[in-house]
Amino acid sequence: MTALDDAVSVALGERVTLGSSISGGSINRVHMASTASGERIVVKTNASGPAGMFGLEAHGLDWLRVPGALRVPRVLAVSDGEPAFIALEYIASGSRSSATDATVGRRIAALHRSGAPSFGLDRDNLLATIVQSNAKLATWHDFLVERRLLPFAKLAADAGHLPISLQRAVGHLANLCADLVGPHEPPARLHGDLWSGNLLVDDAGEPVLIDPAVYGGHREMDLAMMRLFGGFNPTVFDAYHEAFALADGHDDRVALNQVVPLLAHVILFGGAYVPQLTAAVGRYVPVR
Repeated sequence: MTALDDAVSVALGERVTLGSSISGGSINRVHMASTASGERIVVKTNASGPAGMFGLEAHGLDWLRVPGALRVPRVLAVSDGEPAFIALEYIASGSRSSATDATVGRRIAALHRSGAPSFGLDRDNLLATIVQSNAKLATWHDFLVERRLLPFAKLAADAGHLPISLQRAVGHLANLCADLVGPHEPPARLHGDLWSGNLLVDDAGEPVLIDPAVYGGHREMDLAMMRLFGGFNPTVFDAYHEAFALADGHDDRVALNQVVPLLAHVILFGGAYVPQLTAAVGRYVPVR
């Protein structure tokens, strides 16, 4: 048995046997595992991840566990020691249908409508391996600028991936955000990294959220992320809008709300995302 098998076994109070790694994202190693009582579980581990990452993931999953919203895997055990891991219930995969898509839209609306105490969170957390500050601010545009746009642009520039012209343009965009973000709304409960790979469908056809990067923010951020790389069809957005109508002009703000996740992709993966980021920023300010 490995040290990881032993650590998970101690945490769960029964012998756990890890199988081989399975696909589950670019950040962590993900294992199928089985307990002595015959339960299948999933164990994620990372020998070089940021400190506290799995405790933050467990907190994020619990924060998303809202009545009437989407299913979230149960956290069975978590350790940020050595070895660091999180053990989760296994979600058996099912087929997605038009009915599932409508359910996704309605339940994301329910998640957002459940609200958050403020713009921000009671702790900083992670977007993939990027530490994101969630220190609370009174307005959405201040939070977007001070906690996301400017810090992420600096990280991208410090990594050598952000051209100076684009860095200046993000700064100009930040100065305009108060006028661009749309009508005031109370903070929504956000997943924070809602691309199609972080939404599963279980064997009953129910949608399931994984891999959170949660905070209280504007709900259009999640919806813009859903549009960024595809994977969600119009039925999802129609059902969302029917359940929780968006403010006028929301289509004009999609590119604005995609700037932060595109900056994150530049930080994580390099210059391949610079053209897409340039196009998004260029919708609002010149890039030159």
